[in-house]
Amino acid sequence: MAPIRLVTLDPGHFHAGLIHKQMYPEVSPRTAVYAPLGPELLAHLSRIAQFNARTERPTAWELDVHCSPRFLEEMIEARAGDVVVIAGRNRRKIDYLARSIEAGFHVLADKPWIIRRADLERLRRLLDQAESAALIAYDIMTERYEITSILQRELVADPDIFGEIVPGVAAEPGVRLASVHHIRKLVAGAPLLRPAWFFDISEQGEALADVGTHLVDLAHWTLSPGRPIDYRTEIEILAGESWPTVLSLDQYRAVTGETEFAPSLAPWVDGGRLLYFGNNRLRYTLRGVHVTIEALWNFEAPPGAGDTHFASYRGARSRIEVRQGSEESFRPELYVVPEAPGVEKALARKIEALARRWPGVALEPRPGEYRVVAPEVYRTGHEAHFAEVARQFFRYVQRREPVPLWEKSWMLAKYYVTTHGAEGAA
Repeated sequence: MAPIRLVTLDPGHFHAGLIHKQMYPEVSPRTAVYAPLGPELLAHLSRIAQFNARTERPTAWELDVHCSPRFLEEMIEARAGDVVVIAGRNRRKIDYLARSIEAGFHVLADKPWIIRRADLERLRRLLDQAESAALIAYDIMTERYEITSILQRELVADPDIFGEIVPGVAAEPGVRLASVHHIRKLVAGAPLLRPAWFFDISEQGEALADVGTHLVDLAHWTLSPGRPIDYRTEIEILAGESWPTVLSLDQYRAVTGETEFAPSLAPWVDGGRLLYFGNNRLRYTLRGVHVTIEALWNFEAPPGAGDTHFASYRGARSRIEVRQGSEESFRPELYVVPEAPGVEKALARKIEALARRWPGVALEPRPGEYRVVAPEVYRTGHEAHFAEVARQFFRYVQRREPVPLWEKSWMLAKYYVTTHGAEGAA
């Protein structure tokens, strides 16, 4: 079987580089890159050069770089690969997706695919088109590969441990997920410089429409495993709100390298400070279950910390939570809080079964709850999850297997929630 050939299109986000953090036996090392000449392309090339030059497990990517004002048309005309990798400006992503699918490419694209509700119908048509042409169109949902999320899903699906989901009410939902991301951070060990357009919510989207896609995806992946979701009849948006993270000019300079606020950000500059609307809270229901999503951007994490994640599912028999913070040594940990007799015995049996699939998984009793211990070998980290998503995608491409039908319905449901929720909060 001929190796898969990758084409990277306009890599404006560092996630495009993380796909190349390791080699894949089924993928050709020779990759074409089509992009306009500018700092984003140079940052992408530098990142791959660092991966090739590192001392531990260096990569061996060979790049054919094409940069001109007609980079998109040249990519389609040359057809230098089978798969287009897309990670960059969010607003134009749907256009790149459309052109790639129409040209017959498989697509592996970073989230979000859309940030405006007006594009949802276009996305539906594109997914139908990809399906009819036997093309794989896959978005990069890395959080499904976090071991604590995997084990949480297993426990929520066990009726002897979790019971039925508690529907809850708006003030006390049955499901709550929250994440905190940070503007200033390290990627692959180096400080990340963000382009000015990152702070333009008309270009990047608010937090819910961007990083919030992971939270909504996890909620649906956990509550509806293998079961399609019809967003038209099974989801109701209740209420949303947004508020800004305020950046001084010095903070903006530190993360962009620019001396002044970009002119495009003028609508959000007030009194010499940038009001970055990077925080959202959304309340909605899925089949009557109340779900609350919070996606936040802070400027910088405390020393030794990083982005954080919280996920809580309330069942009739127990509450199952992933928590991340100072108490958890700044990494996600999974907890089970029993609320009915017999949960402890059922939990012990389940952990014993899970340990046969993930050796070393164990229980640690704590006052009023249990911590599910996940050994270090499974804690691969956010950057490594990109390779895991890519390997799943490459399996679909090589085997010519269609993406499962529930994946298509989940994608539409996810982007229905994120775009309608974000615009309702504006």
